[in-house]
Amino acid sequence: MAFPYKHILLIGATSGIGRALADRFVEHGLQVTAVGRRQDRLDDFVQKHGTDRAHGVAFDIGKIEEIPQFVTDVTTKYPDIDCVFLNAGFQIPTDMTSQEKWDMQQFQQIFHINFTGVVALTREFLPFLKEKKSETTGFILYAAPIAAYSASKAALNSFVLCLREQLRGTNIKVIEISPPAVQTELHDYMGEDAGRKLGMPLDQFTSEAFDGFQAGLDQVVVGTIGLPETFHEIVDKRRKAFDGFAQIMRAARH
Repeated sequence: MAFPYKHILLIGATSGIGRALADRFVEHGLQVTAVGRRQDRLDDFVQKHGTDRAHGVAFDIGKIEEIPQFVTDVTTKYPDIDCVFLNAGFQIPTDMTSQEKWDMQQFQQIFHINFTGVVALTREFLPFLKEKKSETTGFILYAAPIAAYSASKAALNSFVLCLREQLRGTNIKVIEISPPAVQTELHDYMGEDAGRKLGMPLDQFTSEAFDGFQAGLDQVVVGTIGLPETFHEIVDKRRKAFDGFAQIMRAARH
C-alpha cells in the first residue's frame, strides 16, 4: 500500500526518532517540514535533502501560548501539508521516594511538553486538516511507555483513542506509533555511553515503523519489553475494550 501523504509536518525532528523518520520520509519521496528548537539541526536537515523536499521551522512547543500563531504561520506558508506528525517530548527520571527528591516543577514540565503541548497542537491543527479536499489527512502521534514520562504517555494514549473515535467519519486518520526504548539521545541523562546503547537500534526502529505506515495501520507498535505475545495481547484487548465502550456510547446518543 502506498503511503497516502505527500507533505508531512514533523514536530520534534531535530534528533532521535523524529530526525530518523524525517530522513526516511524524504528518501521515500515525500516532502517534510521539520520543526524543532535547534536551528542548526534544522539547517543541516534542509542542506542534506535540498529545499525541494525539506524545510525547517524553529519552534518550541513548550511555549503553548504561541502555538495558535505558529500553526497559522506554518499552514499559511505550506498549505499543502496533509499530515501532522507530533513527536516532540523529553524524558527525565523522577525519584518519588521523598518530597525532597521529588521535583514537582520538573514533573509538571514533562507533562507540559509531552502531553499538554501535543493536545494544544492537535486542537489548533484540526480546522486546517478538516478543510483539506483530499479524502485522507492524518495525525501521527508518538506515544510510548520513569514516572512522569510514562504517565504523560499513558495520558496521551487515552487522548489518541478518544480523538480517533470523535473523528470517525471525517477525512482525518489518527495514527498512533508506540515505540520501545530506542537508542537515541533521549536517554543521555543516564550517561551518553550507557543511554545511547539502551533499546532497539534507531535504524531498525525506523524501518519497522515505516513498514507499519506503509501497511496502513492506525496503531503502529514497534518492539516490546518482555514477551511480545503478552504485550500485544494487552494492547489488542485494551483497544477492543475501548472500541466496545465507544460503540455503546454512540448508541446511547442516538
